[in-house]
Amino acid sequence: MSETTKNIAREVVVEKPLLLRGEAWMDILWDLFCPGCQIPLVGRLIAESLEELGVGSNAIMVGCVGCTGILIASLTMDRVSPAHGRGPDVATALKRIHPETVVFTVQGDGDCIAIGAGPLIGALTRAEKITVIMVNNTNYGTTGGQLAPTTLTGQVTSTTPKGRSPSAEGYPVHTAEMVATFRGTAYSARGSLHTPADYQRTKKYVRTAFQRQIEGVGFSFVEVITACPVNWHMTPVKALEWIGEKVIAEFPLGEFKNVTHIE
Repeated sequence: MSETTKNIAREVVVEKPLLLRGEAWMDILWDLFCPGCQIPLVGRLIAESLEELGVGSNAIMVGCVGCTGILIASLTMDRVSPAHGRGPDVATALKRIHPETVVFTVQGDGDCIAIGAGPLIGALTRAEKITVIMVNNTNYGTTGGQLAPTTLTGQVTSTTPKGRSPSAEGYPVHTAEMVATFRGTAYSARGSLHTPADYQRTKKYVRTAFQRQIEGVGFSFVEVITACPVNWHMTPVKALEWIGEKVIAEFPLGEFKNVTHIE
């Protein structure tokens, strides 16, 4: 290896965000995620977004029940763990007590739109100035891969062994589109992490959601499609391909509402 090559090899291309640099024992928590799980990437794009906006030291995370809950011990900021599905309620209280802070939840699709549907609708109705980040991996990842509100039609899960049937289990819930219909919503978008370009677009969505909260406009929401290779019974590479081929066909990506003023 030439001296020039050695110097290039030592050049820092990208570093771990400061909000992910905690005590040494915190790194062990990343081993709790299944191979190919993309929830760690959700934690990274949140950390990068907050740092780029300069509000990393002024943020409060509401880390909810499920696979996303592991992030609560991984991000070095003030954190609260609520009861299952009650993230928006706790975030509402925190934001009203500390209006100068950036308050956000990180929730799975089950925590957010199944058991947590009531708190979510309540926060939307009141136009709470909080941010909800919902991870959509089309199943209940933590408890064995059961049917979730976002499970695709025909998708096999541990509780739909013959595939999801609309006549029996109904249709997938399009949360980002639903959130956009509420008057008090300032921002709603859906992104994915199955390609590097989609990671960058999704980070832009998360940044914009935080920005709308900082501006005090209204409720902001980002749905993030992530891979769950273990419960999908796929390799990590195949899971990413399946997102591109099947999941996005059901859940289109993009911004569904983006306003800077609510009358």
